[in-house]
Amino acid sequence: MFEAATAHYWATGKRNFLDIAIKNADLLVKVFGDTANYEVPGHQIIETGLIKLYQITDNADYLKLAKKFLDLRGDVAHRKIHGAYNQDHLPVTQQDEVVGHAVRAVYMYAGMTDIAAIYGDKSYLNAVNNLWDNMVNKKLYVTGGIGARHDGESFGDNYELPNLTAYNETCAAIGSVYWNDRLFRLTGNSKYYDILERTLYNALIAGISLEGTEFFYPNPLESDGKYKFNAGVSCTRHAWFDCSCCPTNLIRFIPYIPNLIYATEGDNLYVNLFMSNKAAIPVQGKTVEIEQVSNYPWQGNVSFNVKTDQPQKFTLKIRIPGWAKNEVTPGMLYTYRDKSDATFQIVLNGSVIQSQVKTGYVEITKEWTGDNRIELVLPMEVRQVIASQEVSADQGLSSIEYGPLVYCVEEIDNRTHFDQLSIQPQARFSVAMQKDLLGGVNVIYEETGNDKAMFVPYYAWANRGVNKMKVWLPTHDFEEYDKNNYCIKRSIINAVSTTICK
Repeated sequence: MFEAATAHYWATGKRNFLDIAIKNADLLVKVFGDTANYEVPGHQIIETGLIKLYQITDNADYLKLAKKFLDLRGDVAHRKIHGAYNQDHLPVTQQDEVVGHAVRAVYMYAGMTDIAAIYGDKSYLNAVNNLWDNMVNKKLYVTGGIGARHDGESFGDNYELPNLTAYNETCAAIGSVYWNDRLFRLTGNSKYYDILERTLYNALIAGISLEGTEFFYPNPLESDGKYKFNAGVSCTRHAWFDCSCCPTNLIRFIPYIPNLIYATEGDNLYVNLFMSNKAAIPVQGKTVEIEQVSNYPWQGNVSFNVKTDQPQKFTLKIRIPGWAKNEVTPGMLYTYRDKSDATFQIVLNGSVIQSQVKTGYVEITKEWTGDNRIELVLPMEVRQVIASQEVSADQGLSSIEYGPLVYCVEEIDNRTHFDQLSIQPQARFSVAMQKDLLGGVNVIYEETGNDKAMFVPYYAWANRGVNKMKVWLPTHDFEEYDKNNYCIKRSIINAVSTTICK
């Protein structure tokens, strides 16, 4: 309710819904604020809601209550704690591993990041940094999804990342976006938007059908067409659930996406996401008009028109995605099989800019006046991804990416040989736009094998009925498998992955 009320206020300027939320927040302050009531919320979403009310009303009681709820986690002195499932096993400032219910976790970490920012609390900042490092380096799926286990809708152990039984709740992907956006706003580092973009284009939008009427609760990276992974209901998306959190969360998230494209800090204007849009952005009291024209993520060319009515000096900071710099994700959980020599290019008003990347951004500092045209060209290539040797579920396997999109194979496109599909380390690929398929997508074809594979974007799978799907495929040379039964030799797989990962 607090989230909805604040969104309604910002969108309309009306206080009718906001005043209802404030009335309820005042009751919470009375019951839980400066009192001996030491209980904590069962689902850690109220903290960020209270903080948003504080930002509108400047009522510090809401901020203090949010911090109290967080400070009481793991507090054995005043109550019986609820354990790791609720992130209630340790004080939040001592937590350094993402555990328990994944949605509750990332909502809590988002609230902790708010507290770290507003209070300048170094203990909170150290905790969220440790938690993020653990998630990204040990518990993140290549799609950006989080939450390995159906049991408890929870994170698993470090490097526990099964594919067929992956949970990856849609709500957890949304919560991860909110958390990573806050971490960026706290630090200005683009690595958080590398995770955010990967999550947004893959784990998150996979949760909704192309028609917008059916939904995934979990988002596995493999389906056998039999295991009813989707809340025990089906092997594909479903119209509704007894617990409707994922459909309604998607509905509130999608209108929020424009807030993620740009950011400002002082005389810095950040461009974080690439999608066609027009915006009027205040930078130090003056308005900068910016227009993006792009066919991203299908193509890597992005055009910007930056306009100011009067001369204005500021720095335009354009994010260069990690995937365009030979980095799948920050850290070494996933790496590209081969390094690409292709690089990005930026052209300002017809002249190529030679600029270093600083914390993930190319900076253009100048006095801007009138219309300025910027062309960004990102190197779109089909890339093979391999996982760390610590991830047992992905050994001897590769996945395929093109720009920010993770791809998968579906049985419907590879009917005669789906179970035999594999990828050679030296495989060649082609890319073709299929305007009449899945709303219009780039399709990837593997060109080297006897049984050529067709890949589609992961987010678009299961829109053509129930069928098998895989993100990760066996990796081996075609000469090194049993041609009679297509059983891949385990020794070959291990040898390949060991060589690659050294």
